[in-house]
Amino acid sequence: MLLACGSATAQASRNVLVLYSNGRLVPGNVDVEAGLRASIVSTIDRPVHINSEFLDRPEFVGAAYEQVMLAYLREKYVEHPPQLVVAVGRDALDFLLRQRSQLFPGVPVVHAAVIAAMPPRLGPLPDDVVGVPIDYDIQGTVLQALRWHPTATHLLVVTGSTKRDREWESMLRERTAPLRDRVQIEFAAGVPTDQLERRLGSLDRDWLVLTGGFYQSGNSLWSTPRDAAAFIAQASAVPVYGPISTFIGTGVVGGRVPRFQNAGDQAGEIVNRLLDGEPPASLKLPAVMANTLMVDWRQANRWGIADEDIPLDAVVQFKRPSFWETYRTAGLLGGAAILLETGLIALLLFEHHRRLNAETALAQRGTELAHASRLAVAGELTASIAHEINQPLAAILSNAEAADLLLKSGRGSPEMLDAILADIRRDDIRASEVISRLRTLLAREVGKREPFELNAAIADGCELLAAEVRRRDMRLAVRPCADPVQVVGDAVQLQQVLINLVMNAMDAIGDRPENRRSIRVATVEQTEHVEIRVSDRGEGVTPENLARLFDSFFSTKSRGMGLGLSISRSIVEAHGGRIWAVSTLGVGTTFHIQLPKYVQANGSPMQHTGPEASHPGEPHAGHAAGDPARA
Repeated sequence: MLLACGSATAQASRNVLVLYSNGRLVPGNVDVEAGLRASIVSTIDRPVHINSEFLDRPEFVGAAYEQVMLAYLREKYVEHPPQLVVAVGRDALDFLLRQRSQLFPGVPVVHAAVIAAMPPRLGPLPDDVVGVPIDYDIQGTVLQALRWHPTATHLLVVTGSTKRDREWESMLRERTAPLRDRVQIEFAAGVPTDQLERRLGSLDRDWLVLTGGFYQSGNSLWSTPRDAAAFIAQASAVPVYGPISTFIGTGVVGGRVPRFQNAGDQAGEIVNRLLDGEPPASLKLPAVMANTLMVDWRQANRWGIADEDIPLDAVVQFKRPSFWETYRTAGLLGGAAILLETGLIALLLFEHHRRLNAETALAQRGTELAHASRLAVAGELTASIAHEINQPLAAILSNAEAADLLLKSGRGSPEMLDAILADIRRDDIRASEVISRLRTLLAREVGKREPFELNAAIADGCELLAAEVRRRDMRLAVRPCADPVQVVGDAVQLQQVLINLVMNAMDAIGDRPENRRSIRVATVEQTEHVEIRVSDRGEGVTPENLARLFDSFFSTKSRGMGLGLSISRSIVEAHGGRIWAVSTLGVGTTFHIQLPKYVQANGSPMQHTGPEASHPGEPHAGHAAGDPARA
């Protein structure tokens, strides 16, 4: 059953009352309940609430008790009346038919597990009382037993002493009468328990036993039919058969039975159709529920019934698998392994050699692809880099011309010339640094594996992007962690990842208002890792695209090739880290790069021992810091 939840409370719940003839723990009731609850569908649009009540028969009977139950049910459900009632068993159905006008007038009734041979005592059912009755295949059960025990010539039928037991006895007599030409039939009805035990123990191999169980033996010992069946099977010296599904597991061999869980399933389907608005009179229902041959494999084996003699459509319970059934897969795999072992070893050696060659070629292609990606990035930054170099060159030319004029005019003092030379030297260094960073980014080298200071590497990468950020009229804020932190790997490759993420962020905020054209790069030190976070305040990424961001050749850009993030992931994973993105539509996106910190042999983190790297914690000149969407 699908349970209603959440907003379902806003919908009016359909109340279904299930009334059982006897006690809650009667095995047949447990099976019916399981079938009902598995098949009745409760949804948000049509929530269903199921209540169960029990008449506890045959322990409690009589007019006075019926009035007590009537008052109890009427008072309990006066505020929450059921829209539909399910009657399980004939006693519950009879009770409802008698008291329906006082309890739930006009409420449809679905009956389940009502025996076709024992119809309701009040005659034909009203049109709004529907269900599929069950029928016990007594003849089919006995005929199957005789096929398995062809030497049997006598059948002992065991019943009890209550009114219900006598009804069963009457049905058993009627159903077994046509078999008297096949087997001699004797009835043990209402026999005291000790006498019955002796009688069952004295039967020889010519006998079989059939029972529907009983509620009361001849000496007034109460029991459930299933408990009685277990007692009979334990006491009997010959095979015992029964037509009730819950007898399987008590020692009874089996029988052709209506399954109580199927009865619950059938009733639940009728409930669904009625709650969906189908009129009860329009339902086309089977005349009777189908029976199934059920067998306890342990008892069949005990009484010499071969597996091949059990029909293929039988439901066999408690069967122990054979050795081949248990170990079939292992045996087949073991045999295949032995046959293929020699060839597999040779193949593995050959494949190992091929794999080494392939890994070498793949590493080379990966390096080439990463280098090509850096060249592509440099191409995108050409205009900005050229502007970044032209500025100091123009300043150098201007200062040189100024010095020349001063010297020719004779008015240049040594102090003025020293200041001009200092400006020229500063601008030269500035241009040289731009070219040096660009040469480092574009160098075609095999990836290094050495410790480096992460904050300094991030600062260098962001310096390469400074001109492009200014050209696009954006803001880039860099927030390093408080202390220097080292990681192991290739600084250039990680700068490539950073540049790619920042370039993507610039594309994401290109059409955003001025107050949202900001990017933040932050470094966060953790216990064993360091995390780089690149945040933008763009439109965000949809959940379906977010799941594919790092796939090769997937891009949300009209001119993108879809390789930048895939290469970035490969580089980060090669450094023992991981990369992921978190995005909120309309708010922005944050990319997270988590890398392991470099640890010395003594277990402590390596501290930066070189010159202190400048911390670019403030925005670059001419750019205000922007608040990221997510950090």
